[in-house]
Amino acid sequence: MQALREGDPRAIGGYRLLGRLGAGGMGVVYLARSAGGALVALKTIRPRHAADAAFRTRLRREVAALRRVSSPFAVPLLDAGPDAPVPWLATAYVPAPSLADVVHALGPLPAWTVRAVGDRLARALLAVHAAGLVHRDVKPGNVLLALDGPRLIDFGIARYAGETALTAPGSAIGSPGYLSPEQALAETDVGPPSDMFSLGCVLAFAASGRPPFGEGPAAALLYRTVHDPPDLTGVPKELTGPLGALLRKEPGARPDAAGARELLPADPRLGDGWLPEPVTRFVAERATVLLDLPEAPSPPGDATRAAAAAPTAAGGGPPGGARRGGPGQSRRRVLAALSGGALTAAAGGAVLWTRRERPGQAAGGTRTVALHADLSGDLAALGRAQRRGAELAVEHFNTAADRPFEVRLRVLDDGGDAARAGEVAGQLAAEPGVLAVVGPTGEDACRAAAPVYGGDSLPWLPVSATLSALTAERGDSYFPVRLDGLFLNAPLLAWVIERTGTARAAVVTDAGGGDPSWAMSQSLRRELPHSGIEAVEVRLPAAPDERAAARTAAEAVAAGVDTVLFTGPLSGPGAAALARALREAGFAGAVGAVRSDPADGFLREAGRAADGWVVSCPFLDAEAAAGTAGFARAHRERYGDGPAPYAAEAYDTVGFVARAVGELADGQVTRRNLMRRLRGTAHTGITATYRFTEDTSAYVPVEALYLYEVRDGRFAYLGPYQEVTGTAPA
Repeated sequence: MQALREGDPRAIGGYRLLGRLGAGGMGVVYLARSAGGALVALKTIRPRHAADAAFRTRLRREVAALRRVSSPFAVPLLDAGPDAPVPWLATAYVPAPSLADVVHALGPLPAWTVRAVGDRLARALLAVHAAGLVHRDVKPGNVLLALDGPRLIDFGIARYAGETALTAPGSAIGSPGYLSPEQALAETDVGPPSDMFSLGCVLAFAASGRPPFGEGPAAALLYRTVHDPPDLTGVPKELTGPLGALLRKEPGARPDAAGARELLPADPRLGDGWLPEPVTRFVAERATVLLDLPEAPSPPGDATRAAAAAPTAAGGGPPGGARRGGPGQSRRRVLAALSGGALTAAAGGAVLWTRRERPGQAAGGTRTVALHADLSGDLAALGRAQRRGAELAVEHFNTAADRPFEVRLRVLDDGGDAARAGEVAGQLAAEPGVLAVVGPTGEDACRAAAPVYGGDSLPWLPVSATLSALTAERGDSYFPVRLDGLFLNAPLLAWVIERTGTARAAVVTDAGGGDPSWAMSQSLRRELPHSGIEAVEVRLPAAPDERAAARTAAEAVAAGVDTVLFTGPLSGPGAAALARALREAGFAGAVGAVRSDPADGFLREAGRAADGWVVSCPFLDAEAAAGTAGFARAHRERYGDGPAPYAAEAYDTVGFVARAVGELADGQVTRRNLMRRLRGTAHTGITATYRFTEDTSAYVPVEALYLYEVRDGRFAYLGPYQEVTGTAPA
């Protein structure tokens, strides 16, 4: 929600405005409170439309029709002023994230949830169409996921079937990528089948994480909508038939809302459990954010009405009916606005979770830390792991009885797209309340964000990626909490020297690994001879086929080596190909490599040929490591599974930032002061002691490097490399 602007009214139709929810071509949408304390979304109509007498006539008819829309899954029209100088409509306010927010944050929904969403949205559209209306803008952003079911919102461009739309003639109405072919062609005869096509687009997005006609310029989306078949890649097979029927080009060939319910039957056994547990938690967390709604000042001349609207002592207010302000009052009012079904469906979620997480307001207010992550792209698994770790860190900090302030986590998804990463960085840098950023997730995103964050404008702490020391844009604000790739040589060297008895080692330079592989290869070839181990360089071509990998393996075997050290990325194509080739060549010696991401693909593609590989990692296994059992247990209780790579490191990173903020005096909490404080703060977390040198951003690598061994198709945690190899200082 944005603050009211100078020219915004402070009250409309007896509703007190609290802030802006958004603005569009038709008008501005405000969050408002009724005299009785209920929250509403109040939409105003722009003057240029209000001055049109024909528009006013259609608006009156549309308001009358909207009052007839009755469905538990369509947000109801509560009040309207079609004849006011500035026409307005008030609908119930649903404190819930949109389908777009959920999918971008957590990824595609399971098929059973998509069917439940489809069934309930079809019920909403059945009511809309029964009232003689066409919604015309069914899209993920207009579907809210409340705990007791989805809600279809924003009927701002709804109209009577067969009637001219409330906009300029000859223009396409709706959102490109989700509108129907007839809308794309700006046809006047747009009826209920158009909404059904849009519903198919929405469900395809929910099931796959991507719109069925791609992304890009509006003109390209409109062309694909009219001429190209939908791309249902990633949609579960059981849903492709029903969605294909909804996405037929000819309006008459599509099922109506009742037919859609038959195609997408919800499992009646699900009941209130229609959302997977991570989504339930995400929805509940978003709802609790609204418990801190600010009190808007009373409009001039409205003090009497505001006092009359204040809660009485019997209703929880102070004696005598005096006004109550502050977050406690806001929380109670929003809880009243939440439906009883939503609170019950959380199974101790919104209310009990809030009581557990926020036992009382901290004296020092709130400090905001952002998570800049890939939550929907190629590195989404890493991004989601870091989000979970960060969320648990915030929960742990905020539940401490002696906390000096509360931490709020601001999460933005760049989708793994470098251009989007730059935009996210700019957005966070422009928000003065954000003190530090955890992330981004990948190196491409880091490079794109570096010119923004690296201008010393905002401390940023990447957890799963690093930038070269030659990257000038890193600046004093750069605090990488993952060690640079060359540091990962140390565990391999210690393992080879102390545990293998190696006399001659093949160092495999992976052409597909680029400069990092070459640099690591050079480092190993330089260091191994100091320990009396002969180093032989072998090269693996980029994207090797079986023959090329076999030639590399044969060269290593012919050199008489007893250890092979692979320097390329374990998740690249070269690693698995080399593992298979070494096995085929009969090599029985030791094999080592480095791993900076989960590398699950390597395990799948290499199969049993990977068994015995020892890998160096910058992240620990929080379920197997000493001192992290409590974190792992909390993670399982909250998310239903164990911590993934970098979850524990993200947990510690947020704790590190919170500790540094806490060491700043009141009135000195600024980004610049935090940058200085981060270099003077030592934070002992569950993974390592986080400490940066005073004059640089170099992280002091004490315990934060680990060894794993592939056993039976999985990475088995061996432990901190110094303990495993016996090289830990006494």
